[in-house]
Amino acid sequence: MTRDADRLLPSPEPVMLIDPDGRPTAAGGTSLPATDALLHGYAGLVTARRLNEQAYALVRQGRLAVYPSSHGQEACQVAAAQVLSEQDWLFPTYRDTAAIVARGVDPVDTLVLLKGDWHSGYDPYEHKVAPQATPLATQLLHAVGVAHAARLRGEDTVVMAMCGDGATSEGDFHEALNFAAVFKTPVVFFIQNNEYAISVPLARQSVAPSLAHKGIGYGVPGERVDGNDLAALLRVLGDAVDRARAGEGPQLVEAHTYRMQAHTNADDATRYRQDDEVAGWVAKDPILRLETYLRAVGALDDAQAAAFAEEAERVAQHTRDGLNRDVVPDPEDLFRFVYAQPTPQLEEQLALVHDELSREDAH
Repeated sequence: MTRDADRLLPSPEPVMLIDPDGRPTAAGGTSLPATDALLHGYAGLVTARRLNEQAYALVRQGRLAVYPSSHGQEACQVAAAQVLSEQDWLFPTYRDTAAIVARGVDPVDTLVLLKGDWHSGYDPYEHKVAPQATPLATQLLHAVGVAHAARLRGEDTVVMAMCGDGATSEGDFHEALNFAAVFKTPVVFFIQNNEYAISVPLARQSVAPSLAHKGIGYGVPGERVDGNDLAALLRVLGDAVDRARAGEGPQLVEAHTYRMQAHTNADDATRYRQDDEVAGWVAKDPILRLETYLRAVGALDDAQAAAFAEEAERVAQHTRDGLNRDVVPDPEDLFRFVYAQPTPQLEEQLALVHDELSREDAH
């Protein structure tokens, strides 16, 4: 890793390529991503927003146990998936449903865990997406392990390790950074700083100049980016992935965004933040920002926008239909997948379950 402190320092301000009014900026002369990439990203944003809305509705209908919405953070979600190649891995948090779906996982399978089932609903190896992690920062250590293994095998693999600002207060975050730096693993640590760790504001978590500065102590270069600007995210995250793939070791990116809705449907956000604070972020909406730009340059018209909305509605309908199906659980599944060879204790417990079920059937 580098010992040059100047190379470790993030930019003084988050990188922005399209401002909240949809106008391109001249941030350091950085060019915008290709229009096709922005259109692809815009379609992903529309689908992600509709998926968030549909999931919240399914919670109210009792079809999901809980849902941590990424409303307002969709640009981070979509960009994280879009900059990865097929052979790369994504390690998501519990709030990264939209990123998982953008990676190609069926939304019905993605939401199985949040429905309250006992397993993750998708095969992690099919799309190279790790199971969603509810504990904070634990997935970061696993992500570094996968990246380290890939490097030892000589594989062309980069790992995107996602976390929130609250996770940076956990020991696992720092252990993962240190291990990744020492062993020069190809991993991008992506912090979605949405200003709150449940009810704890960022000012109560850290007094560092930014969360991106936390990489300095481990020799990991950091960068800051406007988390509501898809163009800037594609550029900054894409560059970080390229550097990790080129053998430059781990990278740290902090996206400045905002959680527009409560922590989950079980949370009352009005107890710890004011409505006027939330309202101040409405104008920074990532979808509105990108749509304004694309329409201004003639890359998006009403017909295309309608087609993207129609596709998003198809995804919502598919999700709704899939999660509205009642599944009859098999009690033996509680024991079938614990060990390859069941222990005597598990066999005894299974026998007790069979006995209890037979008594119920007799009545």
